[in-house]
This record gives sequence, C-alpha cells and structure tokens, in this order.
Amino acid sequence: MSRLVIVVEKASDWGAFYPSENIVSAVDYLKQPLGGGEGERTQVINLCRSYKYLGLGYYVSLLAEARGHKVIPSVRTINDLRRRSLYGVDIEDLNAKLARFLPEGARDATDFGLLVYFGQTNYAPLADLARQVFETFPCPILRLEFERQKVWQIASIKPAGLHTLSDPQEDAFADALDHFSKKLWRKPRARKKYRYDLAMLHDPAEAMPPSNKRALRQFIEAGKELGIEVDPVTRNDFARLAEYDGLFIRETTALDNHTYRFAHRAEREDMVVIDDPTSILRCTNKIYLHDLLKSKKLPTPRTEVVFRDDAKRLAALPELLGFPIVLKIPDGSFSRGIHKVETPEQLKAAAAELFDHTALLLAQEYLYTEFDWRIGVLAGQPLYACQYFMSRGHWQIYDHSARSAKGAAKSGGFRTLPVREAPGEVVKLAVRACNAIGDGLYGVDIKATKDRVALIEVNDNPSIDAGVEDAYLGEDLYRRIMEEFLRRLERKRLGIHD
Repeated sequence: MSRLVIVVEKASDWGAFYPSENIVSAVDYLKQPLGGGEGERTQVINLCRSYKYLGLGYYVSLLAEARGHKVIPSVRTINDLRRRSLYGVDIEDLNAKLARFLPEGARDATDFGLLVYFGQTNYAPLADLARQVFETFPCPILRLEFERQKVWQIASIKPAGLHTLSDPQEDAFADALDHFSKKLWRKPRARKKYRYDLAMLHDPAEAMPPSNKRALRQFIEAGKELGIEVDPVTRNDFARLAEYDGLFIRETTALDNHTYRFAHRAEREDMVVIDDPTSILRCTNKIYLHDLLKSKKLPTPRTEVVFRDDAKRLAALPELLGFPIVLKIPDGSFSRGIHKVETPEQLKAAAAELFDHTALLLAQEYLYTEFDWRIGVLAGQPLYACQYFMSRGHWQIYDHSARSAKGAAKSGGFRTLPVREAPGEVVKLAVRACNAIGDGLYGVDIKATKDRVALIEVNDNPSIDAGVEDAYLGEDLYRRIMEEFLRRLERKRLGIHD
C-alpha cells in the first residue's frame, strides 16, 4: 500500500487547514524515516518554505529520494528551477502559446504573475499552460511571472511557500491538494501479486489511436500472466509517472506534445520505456528519418527536400522525380499531411498549402503498389507481417476525404500473415532499418514492386489493433511484447545493461 506524508517547515504553516496525521515537520521527517514497511510505498509532498540549496527543504527532498520515497518536488526539479538557463529549452513552446491564451484586455499590461497549485490555476485562459508548466517542473506551488516586450513570455518560474498564501489562495491550494492526492494515490498497489508496475499511456478520446480498446485489454491481460500490472494512464498522470517501473506508450507520438515529455521523463527516471525519446525523435520527423536512412544506404524512393522559399528547387521537382510526385510534411501520420500531385499547377498549390505548416517539405517519387508491407519489429527481431491495402478509389491506405458512418477516415483492407511468408528481402530490410533507429518496438512500411523494394518509413509507435495486427499471432503478440518488458525490467533490477 501507499502512505502519504506532507512535510511542512513549521507547524503554523498548516494552521489554516484541518489537522491530519499525514502532516510531519521537516525536522521530524529528517530525524526519523517514515514508512518502509514491506510492500509499502511512501509518497512525500515537500511543502517547506524554501528549497534553497542545502537548506531544510532541499534536504527533505534529498533524503526522501535516498530512502526510496517518491517526493515532489524532486531534487532534479529543485535544481532545474534554480538554473534559469534551462528555461529556454523547457518553456520555449509554452511561450509561443501565451499570445493565444492571454485575453485581449491584457494588451496594456507589461507584466503579471500567476500562482499554480499542483498544475491548477483558477485563471481559466491559462489553465492548460499551468498544467504543462507543472508537468515540466513538478512542484506543489509555483509562481509564474510573465512579461511582455514585443510578445508575451515567461520571465521566471519560482517555487512559492505555503506561508505566503492569502486566505483565498489557501482555499485554492487546499482544493488542488485534495484533487492531486486523490488522483496520485487513489488506490494501493498489490505489490505481492505483481512484480512490476507498467504505465500504459493512452488517450481515450484519440480518433485514430495506435491500439484499440480491445488491444489495450489484451496488453493488460498479457502483463498479468507475467507478473506485470499494466495500468492505463493519460496525459494528466504525468506527475505520478515515477511510481512505475516502466512506460509503454500507446498514443500517437510527437516531439511537440506530452508523449515526448512522458518518454523523456521516464528515461530520466531510469524506467524501461517504449517508445524511448530517441526513437520518437528519429521516427516522427520524416526529414530526420530520410537523412538517417540515406546515411545507412538503405533503399528508399527517390527523394528531395524542398525549402519554403526555394521556388527554383520546387519547379525542378518534375524533372528530378517525374510525375506523380508525393509531397509530405515532416511530422504527418496516418496518411495525413500528404499530397499526390500530377501537374505543375497541383504541385505549386499543394506546396503552398503545406508550407503554411512547415519550413521544409519532403518530395518523393510515386511508387504504385496495391498494398504496403508493414513489418513489426521488436528488439531487433521481426514480430508480425501485414499487408495494408489502399483505400478503395484512393492512392493511400487512409482516405481522410471520405468518412465512415462513425466519422473515421476510411481505410483499405488488410492481410496479416506469418513473418516467414513475407518476402525475405522485405523482412531483412525492415530489420536493417530498425537497427538504425534503436531496439524498441517499430512498424516498418515498405513498398515492393517487380524490380525493387523501397523503405517508406519507420514508425516508432506502430498500430497494434485487436483483429488486425494480431490476426495471426493472437494473444501471443501481446505476450511477446510484455515478455520483452519483463526481460528489460529483470535486467535493470539485476543491474545488467544492454
């Protein structure tokens, strides 16, 4: 089970709130470790007045980690908040959203501040921003300072003490603490039943998720058989990620959203993670992937990279590649952000549309095939083989211009078969491509014509849907993936590094 400990610097800091057996003074916490019973996890919320280096609050977080307690803020977070040089990396994308979040009436303002309690704020226009800042710097109370020169930006992010809050702010803090603690430790862990806990990140509202609901249930069942508790989590569970031994991402990944932050945080916490941040980086941007595959001398369609302001290069594409030409934005997925053009006029119009979203485009020769091969690869070994057929009357697998009765993009059929029945050259190319990326779970798309095979892309977050990719292996597909997690978790426990 889990035990919650709330550490305050002085008893008076908690004076405005109801007494609780969870409240401990910093001195008492430092003098005598709490918890530690068999199967018990201690979760610590450090509400000291200051986290100054080598101060009382700093030592609470430091010794909490030394005792194996899960603590917020962690020493890493404390150090990150002290080093303003990190801000440019961690909040650059947040700054870009401020102009959209701030109300029109704030045009005359030059600076203002905002208090954030466990990622919550009562200022609705900045609620999403507050949550994202908390995900980046998990700390109970944060004071955000904003300033505007030509554009709004975050000037500073600082921890704030409980003792500095006014009465209304104390009420807001109490509500946020109640919500946070219930969500963070809402159920005890059955440590005697399961050897490991695995967080499976998914988005219940995602229109085209990498795994459907039945597949997610299959992963959970496969984990149970191996002594792994697979716990479905969402983007709102970022703060409790460190509770787990591993992370399995079953949500479409991107470098500019929470999936990458989850992967990066999991790796920093020394967790077993699929998809790892390096694989996300290498696979989600087609420009990066193209350069990587080219450097490894792997066969791909003839490809050109075009810059937004290079009209001459754009006009030369028909001569370089011939029509039809396929234009792609670097971070598209599920056939989105891709155009096939057959005339100079279509080329110019499609490029103009796509350049509204990106500074670079990928242009490729068009290779006609009735289907694309998808080879699933796990830890360098082929796992499954599928043929994805083009959507009827369309040149891609997914036709976003046509919708089913449920509103989903229409797609072509599929055929799943044993890996041994797929062409050997296709399987070998898929494995070679994945070796250039990493040792995670990948789906490799390959076109095979009469005279050549060409690598289209490597997906770090491949589709594994019940009824499709598992049509041949069945439950064994999910078990094999969970077995790989178990292998990595066991090696990490024993201190063995691959």
